[in-house]
Amino acid sequence: MIVAMKKITVIAQGKDAAGTVGALRSLGVVHVEHVQPPAGREVSLIRDDLNLLDQALEVISKAEFSTGCEGTLAYRDVTDWKKICQHIVNVWRRLDQLQEYSRALSLNIAEWEEWGDFDPQELRRLADRGVFIKLYKVPAKEMHGFPEGVITEKLRAKGNTVFFAAISRSPFECPFKELELPKMSITSMHKRLIEARRVIESLTDDLRMRFCYRWRLLEVKKALENELKFQQALSGMGHSGGLAYLTGFAPADKEEALYSLAKKEGLGLVISEPSEEDTVPTLMRNPPWVELIRPVFRLLEVVPGYHELDISLPFLLFLSLFFGMIIGDAGYGAVYLLLTFLAQRKFGKRIKDRSVFFLFYLFSFCAMMWGFLAGTFFGQEWYLSAGFKAFAPILNDIKFLQAFCFFLGASHLTLAHTWQALVKFPSLKVLSDLGWICILWAAFFLAKVLILGDVFPFFGKWLIYIGIGLVIFCSNPQKNIFKTVLSGLATVALSLMNNFTDVVSYIRLFAVGLATVAIADTVNTLAAGMGKNLALKLLILSIGHTINIILGPMSVLVHGIRLNVLEFSGHAKVTWSGVAYNPLKE
Repeated sequence: MIVAMKKITVIAQGKDAAGTVGALRSLGVVHVEHVQPPAGREVSLIRDDLNLLDQALEVISKAEFSTGCEGTLAYRDVTDWKKICQHIVNVWRRLDQLQEYSRALSLNIAEWEEWGDFDPQELRRLADRGVFIKLYKVPAKEMHGFPEGVITEKLRAKGNTVFFAAISRSPFECPFKELELPKMSITSMHKRLIEARRVIESLTDDLRMRFCYRWRLLEVKKALENELKFQQALSGMGHSGGLAYLTGFAPADKEEALYSLAKKEGLGLVISEPSEEDTVPTLMRNPPWVELIRPVFRLLEVVPGYHELDISLPFLLFLSLFFGMIIGDAGYGAVYLLLTFLAQRKFGKRIKDRSVFFLFYLFSFCAMMWGFLAGTFFGQEWYLSAGFKAFAPILNDIKFLQAFCFFLGASHLTLAHTWQALVKFPSLKVLSDLGWICILWAAFFLAKVLILGDVFPFFGKWLIYIGIGLVIFCSNPQKNIFKTVLSGLATVALSLMNNFTDVVSYIRLFAVGLATVAIADTVNTLAAGMGKNLALKLLILSIGHTINIILGPMSVLVHGIRLNVLEFSGHAKVTWSGVAYNPLKE
């Protein structure tokens, strides 16, 4: 649920401003709202330090540098973090320049190796002595039209292209584009390239060793971010006469703690209800098992508005079901379970919030359950052919699965409107959500008619009539009946077709889940066709199923999350326009 917030104003003498902000930081409950844009020398310096830290961390976090620091080396102490970060950034810049230089050298070598090894400086010196040599590369049939006194020397041919040198005792022009000579010979280029690659390897090893500082630098970064928030809160305070004041928001259940702090520190404190114009931060508190969905919200960087619904519970439940349907393979679910266990063993101690591991345990379990129900274990054909049975064979009936997806969509969106109706109660607008529920189920039956060939039920038209009527007359009830009807008609015109397409869009669960099984079966068939070549069979199985295992969560991210963040949230009026509660704390 979304925690109720109070707006607070803390007043102190100007000379005590820093101490006041420090006391509030120790309490750790106030989300600061700056009275004026925070600025100043301290803020600028800390931002510069954070920028340097971010650059260094970005470099050593690259995959090519993330090896060589195991065990205690991974937590190497930092004595002078600025010096280390500046060294990392400087080394990276030099490495980047050398890599670009090496690429250019490689291209030049590839371009000029066809001409053989020669010293361009010798050609330039010959020109100073009155012997002019130019190099050309042209189609053989076009080798004509040279000025008088120009000698052409064919060096080599490649297909229909001729490589030749034009020689003269005086400056001349040819009807072809002259090749610009390289700066050095091929031999020199190779020497430079070898030296550049040697230095590149040395610099790469240097950065690999600097990866050992990563976790300590992250701690430094966190401390700097806290210090920046402190300085921003201090410089963002308002001032009037000899007083300084700070505004912000705090959870309603922290009032007593704020009053106690104000009394202890001798501060003025005003606590009031937020107004409609205030940008109130959103703090969500749920039971630990519901908090499992929090990593998904952080990944998507979405926060519901303060006055919106906290849909964490339905999001978790339905996303878990969607994960199971899209993956739909007990073998893949077991792989995800094992990978999650190994990841927790390796990284669990470094991560404060371990909910992401338990979330993937839940997702893995759902995939395994759906796989066992449907009879799918690293594919379905071999599993059923081997004599294993699906616990729920109906899940392999295409028509049933499509109908189930439509039913799931109508139910999911009905939950959204039911929730909205409970929020609006006892307003007459409750009936408009009941109307949309009628329309949703009419859309369900219509989808079965158009896609599955079922018969439209006799009561379906009454669902449409009643639903549209309730939406028209109850969406925005006013004393003027004509304004009410016009407003309702506009609502129906804009959203009626969307309700049908939203219900139908849940068929993506069936389509993507079917594709996952089809790919697994195809991989197994290809492997089986390799006869007695066991090594090739294992190679095909490992590559094919690995790709499918990687693509599975990506499909959930695209399709499963979309159904929650867009379709369901749209009907629940959740716009994800909130600001996360981020209190000033140590």
